[in-house]
Amino acid sequence: MNRKYRKTVVAGNFKMNLLPSDIKEYSETLRQLSGKARHCDMLVCAPFVMLPQAVKAFKDCRIAVGAQNLSDKESGAFTGEVSANQLRDLGVKYVIIGHSERRAYYGETDELVNAKVKAALGAQLNPIVCVGETLKQREQGVTEELVSMQVKLALYGVPSDKMRHVIIAYEPVWAIGTGKTATAEDANEICNKIRSVIRGLYGARISRAVTIQYGGSVNPKNAAELFAMPDIDGALVGGASLNPSDFAAIIEAANQ
Repeated sequence: MNRKYRKTVVAGNFKMNLLPSDIKEYSETLRQLSGKARHCDMLVCAPFVMLPQAVKAFKDCRIAVGAQNLSDKESGAFTGEVSANQLRDLGVKYVIIGHSERRAYYGETDELVNAKVKAALGAQLNPIVCVGETLKQREQGVTEELVSMQVKLALYGVPSDKMRHVIIAYEPVWAIGTGKTATAEDANEICNKIRSVIRGLYGARISRAVTIQYGGSVNPKNAAELFAMPDIDGALVGGASLNPSDFAAIIEAANQ
C-alpha cells in the first residue's frame, strides 16, 4: 500500500449469499469490530434485494454500500435490470463491474464492461472494475497481455478527470473461491503492470492515485502479507466477508 498517493479500500462481496433479514445483525457486529479503522475505506457489496436494508444499516458510519452489478442502460424496457441512477437514488456509492463470474456465467464482454463503467461514472457511482486471468491463460503465459487488454478496454473513452472514482480489482480467476491465492509477490507484479497500463493511458500522476485491489481467496491469514506489497491497495473479499469477524480482521490488516 502507498497511502501517500492513494486510498486503501477493502470491499466485501457477498455474492448471492445472506438474506435481507441478516443485515441488521451483520452490520451491528461489523460496525463494532471495525470501529477503530481510520486508514482505509470500507464497503460491503450486497445483492440487489438487500441494498435498502444495507444502506439503512450502515447509515452514519464509515462503511459504504455497493452493488454487485448494474445495467449499461439508463432506463427503459429492460425487465430484470437495475440502472445506475436507481442505485444512486437508493444511496449506493460503489458498484462491482466485470466480475469474472459475470463474464463466465453471463457472457459479459469487455465492451459491455466498458459501457457499464461509463454508466456508473455518469451517475456518480464509483466502479470497481474486475480483471484477471484463468488458470489456463496463466499457464500459457499470457497473464500480462490479457489483463492489460482488459484494463484498456474497460477504460476506453473514460476521461482523465473521472479516474479518481475508478478502482481496479485484480482477481485471478483460478484463485476466486478456491482457497488458492496468488503469492503476494505475483499479485503485486500484476497490480504493478496494471498501474503501468494506466500510466500509459493517463500519465504518472493519475496512475499513482488509482486504487488497485487484489481479490481471490483473501482471508485474515494472508491479508497482511498482501497489503504489505507496494502496489496492492486493499482487497475485494468474497467468502471471508460473509463472516463479519473475519472481514473485520482483514480490515484491521489494511488499517496498519
